Amino acid sequence: MTPANRRSADASVIAAIHHPLRRRLIDLLGVDGPATASRLAESTGELVGNISHHLKVLAAAGVIEEAPELAKNRRERWWRSAKASYSWSIADAGGDPAGELVAATAEEANLGHHTAKVRQWFDRRTGYDEAWVRAAFATESWVTLTPERLAELGSRISELIQEYVETPDSGPGAQSGFVFAHGVPARP
Repeated sequence: MTPANRRSADASVIAAIHHPLRRRLIDLLGVDGPATASRLAESTGELVGNISHHLKVLAAAGVIEEAPELAKNRRERWWRSAKASYSWSIADAGGDPAGELVAATAEEANLGHHTAKVRQWFDRRTGYDEAWVRAAFATESWVTLTPERLAELGSRISELIQEYVETPDSGPGAQSGFVFAHGVPARP
């Protein structure tokens, strides 16, 4: 079972998502909520024109969308996350070398993004209270399974994480958290 908000990504969507600045914009909109290009420029230290360009690329890919109800006038444009996650496999490229290269490059970028978030935690955890330090986790296991069971495991993990995405905590002590999982065939 695939979560309702998961979409298969073609090479153009993968390329849109995995530009470093666009990935940061996706994260900012997903964590902080809707924003204008000006606000995102302040958050990233980039020029407004550059941010506007990247927002348009993300919107064309369906990753973000306009939030016109937030605009105070016709000139103001607000953007929000489309709240969709994407999945892809090199196998989806169907033997197309360009598609395979895009997917492989995106997988490498994704892994780098994931490990950077964990390293960021290692660098900053001394600034958190004991409850957060104890709550942070890492888990790993060796399992023996078929490709079908690995796909099932991935779907179940995604569904569990999606429950937390759809029902965020609020109030004192609530903060954004980054959760990811990889399940791949491997050898010791």
